[in-house]
Amino acid sequence: MDGTLTIPVHDFEDIRQQLGIDNGMPILEAIQKMPESQAAATKKRLNEIEMEIASLSQPQPGAAALLDSMRSRGFTLGILTRNDEEIAEVTLAASGLIEFFEPDAIVGRETCAPKPLPDGVLHLVKQWRSEPSETVMVGDYRYDVEAGKRAGVHTIHFDSSGRFSWPQFTDHQVERLADISTLFS
Repeated sequence: MDGTLTIPVHDFEDIRQQLGIDNGMPILEAIQKMPESQAAATKKRLNEIEMEIASLSQPQPGAAALLDSMRSRGFTLGILTRNDEEIAEVTLAASGLIEFFEPDAIVGRETCAPKPLPDGVLHLVKQWRSEPSETVMVGDYRYDVEAGKRAGVHTIHFDSSGRFSWPQFTDHQVERLADISTLFS
């Protein structure tokens, strides 16, 4: 969602610094390793930071058109995020994209183990009574496409820079969201 459907604005190094987490360390995994009282306070602060960022979210160019096209063609749409679900809903509402997603198709870290684990992808596949071979995971970061690959679904790496840093986890690579529609013509 963040960086895929919305313009990326997270400064993860700043967030880590605010939370007292070492540079480069995955935030959720670092919190899991903290003593329980420290983890609770850090999670609370993380939610505050993420909620502030969520309220400022703007859609990626072409996001609404892509979602509208996919929905009109009969695709079921979902969100899998490392955020909690309330933050995801605020992000989608602020960016004008909430209308494309059913509430139970927004899956965050309180429902399933976070990406890059495949749990959230598999949760949606099961919920939709689908099969991995009929499912596609689109994302802008390694954790997205890695989770999809580990779940056995098709993966699309969206990278507007064209660098495509994780080819081992991707089936398709696109620089523009509009290019995703052409993959399903």
